[in-house]
Amino acid sequence: MDYAKTLQLPENVLAMKANLPQAEPQIQKQWDDVRLYARLRKTNQGKPKFILHDGPPYANGNIHIGHALNKIIKDIIVRHKTLQGYEVPYVPGWDTHGLPIEQAIVQAEGVDRKKMTTLAFREKCAAYAKQWVEEQKKQFQRLGILADWDHPYTTLEPQYEAAQIRLFGEMVKRGLIYKGLKPVYWSPSSESALAEAEIEYFEKTSPSIYVAFPLREVKNVIPAGAELLIWTTTPWTLPANVGVAVHPSYTYVFVTVKEATQKEQEERTFGVATQRLAEVAQTLGWRSWTTLQECSGKQLEYSTCAHPFFAHKTSLVVCGEHVTLDAGTGCVHTAPGHGEDDFFVGKQYGLEVLCFIDGQGKFTTEAGTLAGLYYEKANAVVMEHVQQAGLLLHRSEIRHAYAHDWRTKKPVMYRATQQWFASIEPIRTHMLTEIQHVQWVPSWGESRLYNMIADRKDWCISRQRAWGVPIPIVYCAHCGTAHVDDASIEWIASRIATHGTDDWFSTEADAWLPPGTACTACGHDTFTKETDIMDVWFDSGSSHHAVLQQREELGFPADLYVEGSDQYRGWFNSSLITSVATQGVAPYKAVLSHGFTMDAQGHKMSKSLGNTVDPLHVCDTLGADILRVWVASVEYKQDQRLSSGMLQQASDGYRKIRNTFRFMLGNLVDFDPHVHAQPFDTFREIDRYVCSQMERVRQQCIDAYDQYDFHVVYQAMYHFLAVEMSAFYLDVMKDTLYADAVTHQTRRVVQTVMYEMVRSLTPILCPLIPHTAQEIWQHHVGHHHMFVQEEEYTPIRSAWIDDALEQKWASYKGVRNEVLRALETERKSKRITNSLEAHVHLFANETFRAWIETFPAPIHALFLVSAVTVHTDGQPSGDVPHLTRVEVTRARGEKCARCWNVTLDVGDDPRHPTLCARCAEVLASAMS
Repeated sequence: MDYAKTLQLPENVLAMKANLPQAEPQIQKQWDDVRLYARLRKTNQGKPKFILHDGPPYANGNIHIGHALNKIIKDIIVRHKTLQGYEVPYVPGWDTHGLPIEQAIVQAEGVDRKKMTTLAFREKCAAYAKQWVEEQKKQFQRLGILADWDHPYTTLEPQYEAAQIRLFGEMVKRGLIYKGLKPVYWSPSSESALAEAEIEYFEKTSPSIYVAFPLREVKNVIPAGAELLIWTTTPWTLPANVGVAVHPSYTYVFVTVKEATQKEQEERTFGVATQRLAEVAQTLGWRSWTTLQECSGKQLEYSTCAHPFFAHKTSLVVCGEHVTLDAGTGCVHTAPGHGEDDFFVGKQYGLEVLCFIDGQGKFTTEAGTLAGLYYEKANAVVMEHVQQAGLLLHRSEIRHAYAHDWRTKKPVMYRATQQWFASIEPIRTHMLTEIQHVQWVPSWGESRLYNMIADRKDWCISRQRAWGVPIPIVYCAHCGTAHVDDASIEWIASRIATHGTDDWFSTEADAWLPPGTACTACGHDTFTKETDIMDVWFDSGSSHHAVLQQREELGFPADLYVEGSDQYRGWFNSSLITSVATQGVAPYKAVLSHGFTMDAQGHKMSKSLGNTVDPLHVCDTLGADILRVWVASVEYKQDQRLSSGMLQQASDGYRKIRNTFRFMLGNLVDFDPHVHAQPFDTFREIDRYVCSQMERVRQQCIDAYDQYDFHVVYQAMYHFLAVEMSAFYLDVMKDTLYADAVTHQTRRVVQTVMYEMVRSLTPILCPLIPHTAQEIWQHHVGHHHMFVQEEEYTPIRSAWIDDALEQKWASYKGVRNEVLRALETERKSKRITNSLEAHVHLFANETFRAWIETFPAPIHALFLVSAVTVHTDGQPSGDVPHLTRVEVTRARGEKCARCWNVTLDVGDDPRHPTLCARCAEVLASAMS
């Protein structure tokens, strides 16, 4: 007789090989066929809502690993909150305007922007953005993201654009929008103004020069013929100089220097801040000098200097608190057209704002001999000029962090132009208060955004581009007065809601005001339109108004915003400004930020370096659930690393979790929970022990989900399933499951435990690996819903948690580990081939003997051996059980042909001479 066929071996219900690249799309099709997202919304309708507002990714190319990380984090939260019993509407969105799309059209299609009409160019940009919205939508769905994919939001939708216009109008009404001449970050490579959020800092080599400004009209405190000495790294700004700034409280010293030039007998007198003299002298090679006089910066105020570039101009000495002693000379070259501090001090003194640079970064005709030169190339010409004038005392180069356009990666400048600004100062205090009311995860996010807002004066919101939402301002063609009020804003917004913003570029200005409108300043009725568009951060920063407050299923403020840590200067920032400005509150109750993904060596991923990981390739080769395991296993709130090796580790961890469920499902095929489930009071200690641990782990996981600590969830689940269940409980229970009678109560108890494990733990795993969780669920007996995502977490059964029992069994397992190590030694020495061939001898004190005899079941089952003997070794007894050593011998008796236990009762039943008494009885009962 083939006794193996009489065992209750597990059936292959869940495939050993996950085959995720093929299985996941099939599961996703099931979700789509039943419209799972809408189904969940309907099921949970009326329950408390949790609103996670999706920050719009840019519709410009295939998704990368950063996109995948971000969307998977959001999906884990959405699925968790749904399983908690919340209604969780999640509307995905896309950012669809801006320079990168313009650049892509020019590069990909080879079009000449300047030879196209604005409308034709915008049509190409719109088509490009819409194409990538659809492509990225499919790619995000492949990651298993649960969302309202049928009704996303995009910033190019007319309804969205109209809401943005209305929000702009509300800020105008509150006096927060103004137009003015002011130096702003200007990108010659983009030919547009930029906001602070669009600036990155990279290393750059610049000239480092010391230039003398001869004093002309001076006060008595200044020696005759003296010159103020300045230091600058932007020689090209010297033609726009109108002043020299000194600090009113600093002390300045005038020194006479010999051999300051190549003329041996020449003496010159220079003025610098006293505290900077030693370093300046060393840099300029001064071997000796004579101190003539000292004075305060305030005493130098209103003196005048010769202009270093234009002989007919002078430069005024002014006082400014922005002057520091960190570097330079304590005397600061001041060009209000090219610096923010310069602008404000110049405004205080009525200085002229000069800017001889056009939008492409080239000098205009007003710059004389520099006309037509690109500003960086003009450095050499300017330095040559001041050298010929005898004013250049030193030149070298310096390597320093310099502002760059975050899109083109090219250097930017400060350039004074007429721009539209959102004023931060009137609402700054309110914004800082709101920041303190938000929950920040990680907590340092609060101080990061707080400090950014605390130092911010205004926000340049105008851009000199074509692809975006126009600044909705109409001007009187006669006097130039801007015509903007509630009526005009609503007229413009209503028209855009119907026709879209392309209409702004194709119709005359008169169409954008109510009929019969006349200029309030001069009475004329002909108008022109603003040609600038809004900063794309104003676009996305309006989403709380255009989406949260417009979509019926959503709400304001959102419970949570989730984006990368770069968004403290981006979306988190712009959303806060526009929300506080118009609603008086932050648009979010909590903000969660994540870090960036690096390669295995900690280097930033870059296509040029070839160290990127394509999430779509991972889906095609390993599966989306493996990528999700990686996301769940790392501390994503910091920068994290990813490589093929790390994906393999994620795959290995996934496999162990899957195989544990595979084993449990395979042993539940003959179990009907409505018929066979056993009450908890029939559970043995070992059963109650793992149930106690299960409830503790589930509580830990739910708490960790609530804190967005997904790595805690993964680690807790992995340890429990792979170590506590697979390597311990299920291993010990194999003999019971396989060899006991099908209907034996102990076997049914173990099946009941496994049933509860599958029922209660699969929903916990669902947010992390939803495809695999669904695959497990469809094989789970007695489930209530077709899809695991439709379940709610089983309430924590606190009565099952038993601290004393867990502590007791932890001690038993400690002894078990010692025995397993001894058995492994015997296996390696080939004295045994299977642990059931072993008889284990435990040598210990009397306290240990007394303690181990309290074990509530045959002790040999715990060790998976056939016999155990406890020997006292003569060691003194104490309060602590003490195990001295473990020895292993071969078990006495015969090996049962069915269960493989070695016992002395094999052959006692003549009907089954090769079976132990237990197995013989099982077969006899089955045949009767």
